[in-house]
Amino acid sequence: MPLNYHMPLYRPPSEGDNLIIQVTLGCSFNQCSFCAMYRDKDYSQRPLAVVFDDIRKAAKAWPNARRVFLADGDALVLPTDQLMQILDALQTALPQLSRVSCYATPSNILNKSHEELSLLKANGLNLLYLGIESGANLILKKITKGASQKSIAQAMDKAFNAGLKVSGTVILGLGGKTHWQEHIDGTIALLNNAPITYLSTLQLHLEPNMIEEFERKYGEAFVLQDDKAILLEQQRLISGLNPPKAVIFRSNHASNALALAGNLPRDKDKLLAQLHAALDGNTPLRPWYMRAM
Repeated sequence: MPLNYHMPLYRPPSEGDNLIIQVTLGCSFNQCSFCAMYRDKDYSQRPLAVVFDDIRKAAKAWPNARRVFLADGDALVLPTDQLMQILDALQTALPQLSRVSCYATPSNILNKSHEELSLLKANGLNLLYLGIESGANLILKKITKGASQKSIAQAMDKAFNAGLKVSGTVILGLGGKTHWQEHIDGTIALLNNAPITYLSTLQLHLEPNMIEEFERKYGEAFVLQDDKAILLEQQRLISGLNPPKAVIFRSNHASNALALAGNLPRDKDKLLAQLHAALDGNTPLRPWYMRAM
């Protein structure tokens, strides 16, 4: 029997072929001015009995499922004892399970102790998807992220020290034409000082219903970057990255003008060469009609 998801349902691109279990609805923060994902949902925790029933149904339909994504917006906000019960139910129902992942906010991570995070890791939680967005404090404040460069770095360190992998996203274009260098340089400073396993870049696209809020919270005139300016942001970012541990880098999200893939710092020269080719007009960019957040 298929699961009855509470829509809309979002998941990272890499979770597209994996089983999704909704353990919360909406996002517990839901104030980021660029994000329209859960604006029509009130945050709530799904009753454990309902979650367990979904797990039983899923196990009958997909008994060989190896990877599970816990939705909605930030499942890590759940109390640790509830997450432990959910992880135990998944391990029991899906004998081939090898990975459980979820979205997480910096505060989700910081609000759990090292012991709690380590316990979750030991019981099957492997990967956290973290929206970094920017490493510049000015930009984080303007987009109402509810985090600072320091708190994001602390969250990344805390997850890493507990053995959890972190997949972080940065949104190119958040600084607009005025603050783009500060946006990128702050992000470089963050990523060069905190460990991360996977890094992806997205390109800013505002849903029509978010434009007024975004511009109002930004606090000054905001001018979107065009594709060439976004490529220059990407170039500056990759040029400056020297992460403390090897990072798997991707810009293959559908929002991006140019798809890139490689490992940093190993493939820095290759990635920069691809960016140079695009800036020179020798590599076509993704058409606008094929882009989406």
